Amino acid sequence: MQEKDIDTLFQEAYEKASNMTEALPQDVMLRIYAYYKQATSGTAHINNNQHFDLRNAFKMNAWMQVRHLTPDEAKKLYIEIINSIIK
Repeated sequence: MQEKDIDTLFQEAYEKASNMTEALPQDVMLRIYAYYKQATSGTAHINNNQHFDLRNAFKMNAWMQVRHLTPDEAKKLYIEIINSIIK
C-alpha cells in the first residue's frame, strides 16, 4: 500500500477541520490558522496601508510567528494538530 503524499494528507486534514463542530480555545484556532496560511500562502507580508482590527492583528501575529516554517513543515504541523483534536 502506497503512503499518501503530504498534499493529500493536508487536504484530508482541512476537510476534517472544516467539518468540526466543537468550539476550540482561541490560541488553538490561531495556531491552526497560522499553519494553514503558511502552508498555502507562504510567508506573511505586512501591508502597512491596510487597516487592521484587533481580530486580524491577532491572526497576522500568529502567522508571523510561524514564518520560519516551510510550507511542507506547516502542512505537517497542521495535519498533526487537526488529528490530535479529532482523536
